[in-house]
This record gives sequence, structure tokens and C-alpha cells, in this order.
Amino acid sequence: MENDEFDLQGFLPYLLNQAAEASSREFQQIYKDRYGMLRTEWRVLFHLGLYGRLTASEIGQRARMHKTKISRAVHRLTERRFVTRSRDEGDRRVEHLALTRQGQAAYDDLRAVAQRYDAALMDTLDAPEADVLRRALQKLSEAGPGGFT
Repeated sequence: MENDEFDLQGFLPYLLNQAAEASSREFQQIYKDRYGMLRTEWRVLFHLGLYGRLTASEIGQRARMHKTKISRAVHRLTERRFVTRSRDEGDRRVEHLALTRQGQAAYDDLRAVAQRYDAALMDTLDAPEADVLRRALQKLSEAGPGGFT
């Protein structure tokens, strides 16, 4: 095999993915153990907890998740009585999603854990590093591919 001197460990998408996996592993175990949730389910739960009643399309736009993943997550969350669905009066094709009392309690619990977890992760960096990291990641997440082909 030819050595083309490509540095996979320094390739930004690979590095970001590795950092995301490493930094989210422990939190993932918490929502899985406490509530039996998958990653897409906690993301849907958090969007509804933060923004209130939304449609699946609105969650998809905010979370940048594919509609089929959202649909599966909503189905599971509804089965487990964390989320309710209600048809739109004006357009019967649209469903509004909201947290149930049980869903709100799970959100409140996991939000508190997430805040502590975030603080612990950021404690590994000094204040200027933490600030630069957050700003850089926000910039990258808001940027599109920029016409790369």
C-alpha cells in the first residue's frame, strides 16, 4: 500500500467526530440507563423541552436530523409516554409534538445532568480555550460546505 501522507488523525471531520464520540459517551450512558433513550430520542426530547410545542419538521430543521430518524424517535417517545401528538386544526397532515408531564420530568432531570456534564468537560480547558472552542464549533456548525465539490 502506498503512503500518500494523508494525516487521518489531523483531518478535521475525523477529529471532530472523535471528539464528539469521546465527549458524549458518558452522557449517552446516563440517558440510556435512566430512560432507555437513544441519541435521537434525547435530542427530540431536548428540543421539545427547550422550545415547547414543535412539529417534526421544525425539530429536523433545528437539530439537522433526517425526518425518518425523528419519526422513529417520536414513535418511541410517544409509546413511552414522554411525548404527545396532536393534529393541526388547519392542516391535518401536520402533527404538533409536546412533552407530557413524564417527558418534562425526564427533560428536567437530563438537563441538570447535561449542565453538570458540560461544566465538567469544560473544566479540562482553561477559560480562553473553552471560549475559543465554543465559538469555533458554533462557526463550523453554522457554516455550510461552501461550494466544495
